[in-house]
Amino acid sequence: MTTMVADFALADGIDIDRLRSDYQRDGHVRIGPFLTDAAARALAAHLDAREDWRIVLNSDEKLFEIDRPTAQSMTPQQWGALNQAVHEAARHGFQFRYGSIRVPDEEQARRQSPHLLDAFVRFMAGPEVLALVRAIAGSEAIGFADGQATRYVSGDFLTGHDDGVSGKNRHAAYVFGLTEGWRTEWGGLLMFHGADGGFSGRVPAFNRLDLFRVPQLHSVSYVVPSAGAARTSVTGWFRSAME
Repeated sequence: MTTMVADFALADGIDIDRLRSDYQRDGHVRIGPFLTDAAARALAAHLDAREDWRIVLNSDEKLFEIDRPTAQSMTPQQWGALNQAVHEAARHGFQFRYGSIRVPDEEQARRQSPHLLDAFVRFMAGPEVLALVRAIAGSEAIGFADGQATRYVSGDFLTGHDDGVSGKNRHAAYVFGLTEGWRTEWGGLLMFHGADGGFSGRVPAFNRLDLFRVPQLHSVSYVVPSAGAARTSVTGWFRSAME
């Protein structure tokens, strides 16, 4: 599938001073609206039409991917066995399962791509967004952004982790929400874990960017079977400039 590249622009009225203050106090902020409405809706429609989503999950340190043809060929018994293994692993360790479309880190590959998703991640790594994020996060070392599309449906989740991976040079993480009408009870909340066992949660919302400091313990809560939509977003990290 190919898509004409649309123009991306930040929404009007982003209050940098307030966001900087909140970020320094809490370690995370929500910026909304983040894009112009037309740009956000074009990106949401693009991701809704993509047919190359892959289910990604882990087993300890190993990553596994299931493409659409493989998923469609799996029997109910195979799905049952997979679900059981994923849920058992989540009881005591780091575990995830969700849908993904990746975007390459290389600038040339992003420029050559016909897809709107890749153009959006290029925008996130462009001067306007990087200047905004540097100002909010208070880090002039930020010089690059990576990204992927993510989609959580019934049974998907991401257990607690802090994104602090050696060599990745991550300063802040982002989740750009593209789902409308999400209900809190459906799960899929971005959860920030407190040192005292408390937590705060962000309900998925359309055209809202959650920006948070790395490292910081967080998770995505389990999406329940009664969820009436897919939790679609673009996620990634703001990092030191690529070598």
